[in-house]
Amino acid sequence: MESHPRPRPEVPSSTDADREAFLHAAQRGLRRRPRTLPCRYFYDARGSALFEAICETPEYYPTRTELSILERHGADVAALLGPDVTLIELGSGSAVKTRLLIERLASPAAYVPVDISAAALDETESRHRADFPDVPVRPVHDDFTNGFVLPPLVTAARAGTRVVFFPGSTIGNFSHAEALLLMSRVAHLVREGGAFLVGVDLQKDVAVLEAAYNDAAGVTAAFNKNVLVRLRDELGADVDPDRFAHRAVWDATSEAIESYLVSDRAQTVTLAGERFEFARGETIHTESSHKYTLDGFAALAEGAGLRREACWTDDRRLFSVQLFRAVPQARPGHDA
Repeated sequence: MESHPRPRPEVPSSTDADREAFLHAAQRGLRRRPRTLPCRYFYDARGSALFEAICETPEYYPTRTELSILERHGADVAALLGPDVTLIELGSGSAVKTRLLIERLASPAAYVPVDISAAALDETESRHRADFPDVPVRPVHDDFTNGFVLPPLVTAARAGTRVVFFPGSTIGNFSHAEALLLMSRVAHLVREGGAFLVGVDLQKDVAVLEAAYNDAAGVTAAFNKNVLVRLRDELGADVDPDRFAHRAVWDATSEAIESYLVSDRAQTVTLAGERFEFARGETIHTESSHKYTLDGFAALAEGAGLRREACWTDDRRLFSVQLFRAVPQARPGHDA
């Protein structure tokens, strides 16, 4: 699943450095008031499977809606992008949507998947070579949120327009300031005339939004609690995930679905010898999923040096796929 919207599933923490980073992030978050845990730590093998299962729930609309938009309008997208595109995908994941796009592009110059998970990149590269043997693939193993360096192929003579593809409404996981910084880096990366193709979840009836993050089968609840499972199993925390409840609610001020773990009793969680006392009803914030109006997102992107060229939505206007062009006032970020 590429779009809960959440960062794409990562492989489990497997090195001492990964474990230390997880531990330090968890300690920092649990010391805060209100308490937090980073949503990127939802993901291990179990979390990734739950992530995929959420997409199959009847309440969860984004994945199937974005796919339907790309299936319906993919040829129009490709026509606007033109030939010889170098397609750079942020958080490549299973790349189902990417395949829909590449199939429609005219003689794409290259595909550059960028992901923090080496295992995921290996799988993406293998699948791409089988499906598109004539389109060079150059994976980049890096955290795209901090900037990254593109491979030399991108500067080759046939490498035409740079297009950054960011499907799945993962942009919603970033605060507005973080999204502005990310899009500023994208604008600098693709250069003037380059493009940014992004999936953006839209504001809608609160009941529809909240149902998508509170499915009746409890899959999202299990997914949210998986960060506690990982604390217990990987970091040796003394914590019982069943003593926390899942809560996801619309917050009109932040214009986001805010997800929490709620302590169902007074209890103590111990992590690396440090005790964290929880009162009954105390929360751990795990995720924000921002939703946008069409005008609101266009204005945010404009501030990053990206001007909207086209926008496609489904008939119910639940979701959007938007195409932006980098304009001369793009602010510099981390270059390729």
